[in-house]
Amino acid sequence: MTDSIFTKIIKREIPADILHEDGHCVAIRDIHPQAKAHFLVIPKKQIARLAAAGDEDHTLLGHLLQTARRVAEKQGLSADGYRVVINSGANAGETVPHLHLHVLGGERLKDQFGA
Repeated sequence: MTDSIFTKIIKREIPADILHEDGHCVAIRDIHPQAKAHFLVIPKKQIARLAAAGDEDHTLLGHLLQTARRVAEKQGLSADGYRVVINSGANAGETVPHLHLHVLGGERLKDQFGA
């Protein structure tokens, strides 16, 4: 698998506004935000998409969600809420073949699911 844009960000080959980094992931501001607050949580391990994650990635996937929660809290999103989205595959809108979580908030989000 060739390096994705996210791998290049992790390697500091491309600049990004990094909100959090640890041994397993980074959180960066999205350069094309879809809400007032929009950041991505990206594993350092390059996994193409959620559907490509294996059983061995169980702990990493939980870490990504916990990181999303912690960064959302630091960004002041916890009180009013936020949305976490993972696109897996072209039909879901995936544009970068590297698993990542979108965290959106800071405003009332549109109901995209008809509920």
